[in-house]
Amino acid sequence: MQFTKYTGLGNDFVLLDGAAAAELKNPSALAKTICNRRFGVGADGLVLLLPSAKADVTMRIFNSDGSEAEMCGNASRCVALHLFRRKTINKKHISLDTLAGIIRTEIINDARGLVRVDMGVARLAKGEIPMAGNPVETAVNFPLSAAGQTFHGTAVSMGNPHLVIFTPDINKVPLSVWGPQLETHPLFPRKTNVEFVQVLDDKTVRMRVWERGAGITQACGTGSCATAVACVLNHKTEKNITVKLDGGDLFIEWPEQKNIFMTGLAQAVFSGEYWGE
Repeated sequence: MQFTKYTGLGNDFVLLDGAAAAELKNPSALAKTICNRRFGVGADGLVLLLPSAKADVTMRIFNSDGSEAEMCGNASRCVALHLFRRKTINKKHISLDTLAGIIRTEIINDARGLVRVDMGVARLAKGEIPMAGNPVETAVNFPLSAAGQTFHGTAVSMGNPHLVIFTPDINKVPLSVWGPQLETHPLFPRKTNVEFVQVLDDKTVRMRVWERGAGITQACGTGSCATAVACVLNHKTEKNITVKLDGGDLFIEWPEQKNIFMTGLAQAVFSGEYWGE
């Protein structure tokens, strides 16, 4: 099975396209084995590239625990760069068909691997996130209890659910302890991604993430977008910010509080043959 491994600021993926993707019978099971860092290729997720009647390609994303994600911002940048460099799609504007809708990407600098993504609109109603409670209400700076703590969070969907929590010192956050308990909080019927955010100034934040189905990762594109939205809704920053992640920086723009744009690097790591079952 031919594969290519990519990383978006340390958030890494195994990409399968062509026959390898089309003929795969059980992607959930493969994700668990191929993403294993001891016995497989090692990655946060498995990405399948398939034909689409609505876009240039269909992108399906499976987390390392085998669950399927609706959308992934870092994977979107990796996929766009992969398709352009392989000349599978010979244009710099590439559309991706995802479970969260059509995602539009633009290759800004092929040599550097710089890609801009139109991430669409943020969903703020509880029914769209999804989150328990009145489906038309929003959840901005609301209290919730977990891990023996009371947190104040803001819930945002970028096609997948996010819980953004502001903290004065991100270095004091026990992410591996709080993350899984917040991910599975009963308020979120489909679980949630969890972002802890320290505001550095009105244009810069530091964020760490616990990803639903993957755990601690080096970066999260949708989480960075959700963070920017939460910053604006809570009057923490301007509408265009730099999100500093464990794996590097993403530039997020929410110019008219409609579509959100994410710009960042993607990198091919290696290609090979997977022989596992």
